[in-house]
Amino acid sequence: MSRSPLHPIPLLPVGSQDAPAPLPPLLPPPQNPSSHSWASRCGPSTWGLSCLLALQHFLVLASLLCASHLLLLHSLPPGGLSYSPAQLLASSFFSCGVSTVLQTWMGSRLPLVQAPSLEFLIPALVLTNQKLPLTTKTPGNAEHHRERERVSLSLRLCSSTSCRGLELWNTPLREVSGAVVVSGLLQGTVGLLGVPGRVFPFCGPLVLAPSLVVAGLSAHKEVAQFCSAHWGLALLLILLMVVCSQHLGSCQVPLCSWRPASTSSSTPIYMPVFRLLSVLTPVACVWIISALLGLSVIPLQLSDPTEAPWFWLPHPGEWDWPLLTPRALAAGIAMALATSTSSLGCYALCGQLLHLSSPPAHACSRGLSLEGLGSVLAGLLGSPLGTASSFPNVGTVSLFQTGSRRVAHLVGLFCMGLGLSPRLAQLFTNIPLPVLGGVLGVTQAVVLSAGFSSFHLADIDSGRNVFIVGFSIFMALLLPRWLRAAPVLLNTGWSPLDMFLRSLLAEPIFLAGLLGFLLENTISGTQIERGLGQRLPTSFTGQETQKSREKAAQEYGPPLPIQNLCSCIPQPLHCLCPMPEDSEDEEGGPSETEEMADLLPNSESESCPTTSKEGFRSQ
Repeated sequence: MSRSPLHPIPLLPVGSQDAPAPLPPLLPPPQNPSSHSWASRCGPSTWGLSCLLALQHFLVLASLLCASHLLLLHSLPPGGLSYSPAQLLASSFFSCGVSTVLQTWMGSRLPLVQAPSLEFLIPALVLTNQKLPLTTKTPGNAEHHRERERVSLSLRLCSSTSCRGLELWNTPLREVSGAVVVSGLLQGTVGLLGVPGRVFPFCGPLVLAPSLVVAGLSAHKEVAQFCSAHWGLALLLILLMVVCSQHLGSCQVPLCSWRPASTSSSTPIYMPVFRLLSVLTPVACVWIISALLGLSVIPLQLSDPTEAPWFWLPHPGEWDWPLLTPRALAAGIAMALATSTSSLGCYALCGQLLHLSSPPAHACSRGLSLEGLGSVLAGLLGSPLGTASSFPNVGTVSLFQTGSRRVAHLVGLFCMGLGLSPRLAQLFTNIPLPVLGGVLGVTQAVVLSAGFSSFHLADIDSGRNVFIVGFSIFMALLLPRWLRAAPVLLNTGWSPLDMFLRSLLAEPIFLAGLLGFLLENTISGTQIERGLGQRLPTSFTGQETQKSREKAAQEYGPPLPIQNLCSCIPQPLHCLCPMPEDSEDEEGGPSETEEMADLLPNSESESCPTTSKEGFRSQ
């Protein structure tokens, strides 16, 4: 095992083969100067490595799903369900899988995993209008557990019509599902009308950066709540993830031998194993340790005393159809506005991490349209949470320093397969709460740091920019807390309007994006001061910038079957297709072989440069 010299490692896009983007060549170990990096020699990684990366993304997605469902079930009054909570989780897995496959194939084309976001959960909690304490099951403290169980919420499965609490749980969940359907319809309409293409050019770094900072900070209370179930396990997991991804991230481990056809000697191939397994290894270690020591902390709300079916085909209206009420309509509108803001920021962040230019208008429009379709599917299947681009999974891409549509496709297929088997989905309800908190804490911290790194694109020394950033972040965090701490709830006299305002003003990401957008476009400032037109790092040369733009045109462009249909779609929907100048870039771009060679800089040379381009921060 060897450690390469400390130099920045940029994140690179996937290329037309949809294989994981290999890391740029690292300097060879000093004891073996003839060895080459695994990227330059092996090219695209194998299916085995793709499956390992997909499994880790799936673990992050499962953590986010379990955490979201747990927080939502806590908001419900004491009652019961007519079906197993594992089926509720399985329907969410299935809708997330379908949405992920559609998003990466014909949506924004970025390797984005779709999952329920905080922007769905906040209006759902406001809609249920209850706050109950978190109850966990700790085997090592049985007496205290029994005492808390008497005064807290416990899950009851109701199989007979005599259960009085049954309606209490079914009605709120149906109402939340109705809000999710409304949100999907509105978000899909926004994408089809091309609204992102008209808004995105006015969103500079001073709009993106506060939104990402607030996105990283907005979930700190929930993360602390999960970690507090057992701080020892949570701190151990966080420590292992930091050590694997950062301290040991540049360590190269020899995995196999590569023998060129022209020579008889084999060359060892080095690979950054610790960084590429910086989620799976810590989670497995902590989960095993907690099980061996009897410290597993399992949520009562997701535990199921009955056995869920092995096979189950999700279909709309199995339990009951979504309930559309004026309050659900208002909450759905708030969900759509907040998730659209969050998703646009997620697109920009993922493109920035993959060293691409800003997402074009047609990619953003297709992405929002298909996210809306995924939310409609989730609501019709009875899921209380929709689908949106997952910030924690984008943070995981930053930890691995590699992105791939192939990996995202595998995650989607995993989720769809798990959604067909509630019994298998029930296994993930045994994830200890400290593991949920630790995984989400590290990934959210990466999103927070990415937000800070975006400030360098603008003149952060400008008094105008300092005010916009500080005011947007502070007010976005202040207003939701003020609403929660207010002695009297916001009351306009009309319940749907109250629901809309309470839901929207409790969305910190939406508030940060809205305030940053309004201040950025109403306070005068120069183009250089605002950082417009400087989305790529300053270390790029003109030729590299042109290559990046050509590659971005290929990466964001729809697949060939969809491109052939662009001439047949109605004029109002042309916003979903590339503009003529984008098509020329795609036609004049490098071929598949040349593009893959661009992903492997200096692969033909024995030696590597001593310096490298920055990934998503300036030199």
